[in-house]
Amino acid sequence: MSRIAYFRVSTESQSVESQRKALGGSFDKEFIDEGVSGATRAVDRPGFASLLSYVREGDTVCVTAIDRLGRDALDVQGVVRDLIDKGVTIDVQGLGPIAKGVGELVVAVLAQIADMERARIKERCDAGREAAKASLAANGKTHRGKATLGRPFAADASKVVEWRRENAASIAETAQNFGLSPATVKRYCARHTAA
Repeated sequence: MSRIAYFRVSTESQSVESQRKALGGSFDKEFIDEGVSGATRAVDRPGFASLLSYVREGDTVCVTAIDRLGRDALDVQGVVRDLIDKGVTIDVQGLGPIAKGVGELVVAVLAQIADMERARIKERCDAGREAAKASLAANGKTHRGKATLGRPFAADASKVVEWRRENAASIAETAQNFGLSPATVKRYCARHTAA
């Protein structure tokens, strides 16, 4: 009987450390999906697919929240049912172990709530984006006073690429010279090369 952790974060820049710390304890095995959107079905996530092929009867799968188990309420319910049918216990932080019957009912309700909240967040983000676009078109600034939509550029990409080329500098040297992260320099160089 193994104690297994499953962690998922939506972007590569996020870390699973907060989820790992929240669950605490040690695990026999951990499965991680980094940079995988919550909109992706659980079985289509590489880490979760590996987890499904690994688990055996008597194992316990631990997650920090019910929405880690699927993209929407139906996906979560299907995953929970599949795991329970395999004889696997699902332990959700703050909820505890889930079993057949009442546990499945609780999961269905919580998954539906998570689904509704995800839809509400999307609606708020879409409304904010539309307000920003309208204000930018009308006034030259967003409704929050920014000159552009999205994150401002850390530096002029063409100047970064040109300096790197002229100085035959490495990514790390260029990043240090401009006070940027190596990832930003790589992105600037890739974008400039592709153009």
